[in-house]
Amino acid sequence: MLAKTKTKPAPAVILDFLRRYSVLLILLIIGLIFTLGSDRFLTPSNLMNIALQTSIIAIIAIGMTFVMLTAGIDLSVGSVAALCGALAAGLAVNQELGTYLGIGLALLAGAAVGMINGLLIVMGKMPPFVATLSTLAVARGLTLVYTQGRPISGIDEKFIFLGNGEILGIAAPVVIMGIVFVIAYIVLRSTRFGNYVYATGGNEEVSRLAGISTSKVTLSVYVISGFLAALGGILLVARLWSAQPNAAVGLELDAIAAPVLGGVSLFGGVGNVAGTVVGAFILGILSNGLNLMGVPSFYQQVIKGIVLILAVMLDVFTKRRR
Repeated sequence: MLAKTKTKPAPAVILDFLRRYSVLLILLIIGLIFTLGSDRFLTPSNLMNIALQTSIIAIIAIGMTFVMLTAGIDLSVGSVAALCGALAAGLAVNQELGTYLGIGLALLAGAAVGMINGLLIVMGKMPPFVATLSTLAVARGLTLVYTQGRPISGIDEKFIFLGNGEILGIAAPVVIMGIVFVIAYIVLRSTRFGNYVYATGGNEEVSRLAGISTSKVTLSVYVISGFLAALGGILLVARLWSAQPNAAVGLELDAIAAPVLGGVSLFGGVGNVAGTVVGAFILGILSNGLNLMGVPSFYQQVIKGIVLILAVMLDVFTKRRR
């Protein structure tokens, strides 16, 4: 007799399909709605504008993904972006240091803030929410002190190129986002460190008993988050041609929303950077489409908040099912 092959019932197949591809379906549905709502949405120039606007959020959200995969959170990324962007601009206009050295020091400063976050969590035993909320306030205050509450301008063309130039016909921030994505994807998918990140988020105690130094993993992911927040802040300064003391206010909301929308679990151990980038594009398309349809900015914040609530509810629901 032929052995009967087990097949999943239709509802289970549908649920499995939605679990795997829900973020892409959401992206397509939102794109379709705005395509029907505005004839300017699906134009090459607007699509490139979406990619350009989304690239900075995606870069910072990739760093957030590393943190969230370990069941952590980094609320300081917006303030770190503002501080390091201002620091890069201030050092770049210093003739003795120059543009590239100033940018390099600013990136190191972002990594240093990330290390402080990690040390507060690992050695200080502070909850990630409290630790990063504290550094959010400190970094924002240091930004105002460094800039004295005034914009820093006068940055040169080499700096501005990072935010407004093109590489092989593609906007430089989009290219940088692509490079960051590829590196992060390989690290998480194909390296021992990536496996340790998922293991730490899945069950920290079991991972520790298995010989994984979860403290080092936790410290490392916050350093990565701080570094990429600094990179995003530098690109933002280059885009705006100046460093604004109040730049990137509220950016942490988008940086958290993008991974959650992309399927990264707030409880750790589940998700990938590909989903994060798709989630960032959902936010970018949402903002762009609402602008084209004339929706006021304060209503847009309400809509984004509702989208984040729904995404978190979906994450809780799927965790219970798992």
